[in-house]
Amino acid sequence: MENKKEMRTWLDNMNLSHPLVIAGPCSAETEEQVLAVAHQLKDSDVTVFRAGIWKPRTRPGGFEGVGEIGLKWLKKAKEETGLLMGTEVATAAHCKLALEYDIDVLWVGARTTANPFAVQEIADTLKGTDKIVLIKNPVNPDLALWLGGVERLYMADIKNLGVIHRGFSTYQKTKYRNIPEWQIAIELQNKFPDLPLIIDPSHITGNRNMILEVTQEALDLNYDGMIIETHIDPDNAWSDAAQQVTPDALKQIFKDLKVRKESGDTADFEQKMGKLRATIDVLDANLLELLGKRMQVANEIGQVKRDANVAVLQNTRWNQILDKMVAEGSKKGLSEEFVNKIFKAIHQESINHQESIINS
Repeated sequence: MENKKEMRTWLDNMNLSHPLVIAGPCSAETEEQVLAVAHQLKDSDVTVFRAGIWKPRTRPGGFEGVGEIGLKWLKKAKEETGLLMGTEVATAAHCKLALEYDIDVLWVGARTTANPFAVQEIADTLKGTDKIVLIKNPVNPDLALWLGGVERLYMADIKNLGVIHRGFSTYQKTKYRNIPEWQIAIELQNKFPDLPLIIDPSHITGNRNMILEVTQEALDLNYDGMIIETHIDPDNAWSDAAQQVTPDALKQIFKDLKVRKESGDTADFEQKMGKLRATIDVLDANLLELLGKRMQVANEIGQVKRDANVAVLQNTRWNQILDKMVAEGSKKGLSEEFVNKIFKAIHQESINHQESIINS
């Protein structure tokens, strides 16, 4: 994509003194609920009020949103509070209605991002719009699919673009509802540094008590803003009750968050960072050297297994190694999640080496 800096212009033009905040209920339930939340947020750091009008449910029978009438409530909320209005769209029909009711910010949901045909239909419908259009990461950890969605929207002459990082589905049992997989968002940010990146801690955590923690981590990684589900009575919300916060809790989060500077501005800072980064470079080189030596041993193991006609995968041995490394990693301040990822990657590379030898 050319002229990527155009994609940040809309955020720069807001002239915010703090990261962008999009907040509001997961679902618009009643006119009274929408207006109550909007009025409680109008004098805060919130710039965009959000509410789900159409709710994609994994299984039938759940609350799927109030539909078009909710857009009328958003229009009224904008008139009364002056906040910009935003909602998720999943079809061309949703887009047409959102434009008809002058919704300011539209975003493509994770399930929709995973379907290039649907994204293309949305791009065609929004072609040339000056509305802000955001696209969430797909449900599965697929950077190419996420970037493909951005490119489809950009090629439709939609310049006011951004992305939302809402985490990725997994069968693994973790403390998150959707694991962050931070490295995927960081890689996207590295490819397109002028594409505004917004964190969705509500969907990543699925737990209101973790909202601050994940949002802070995102700000530490230079994210541009946050989208946080906010409800006047979260425990009785019609959808995603556990991950929504009250307006007062949201305002407290604003107070507790620490916005970091992008870089230090003193010679002392630069000198200290230079030394530490040089140390990191040496350690990284040592890591690669050790990994190379480990794979040489894996090659020898592959040769022994080939000569004895033994299968590559030895589950008992592998599980023993993994349990041991998780325990040792804990002693060194490394999380179980991190150690699992590292050693599973090492194990897979070792298997690849051994298979190439056995099948040679």
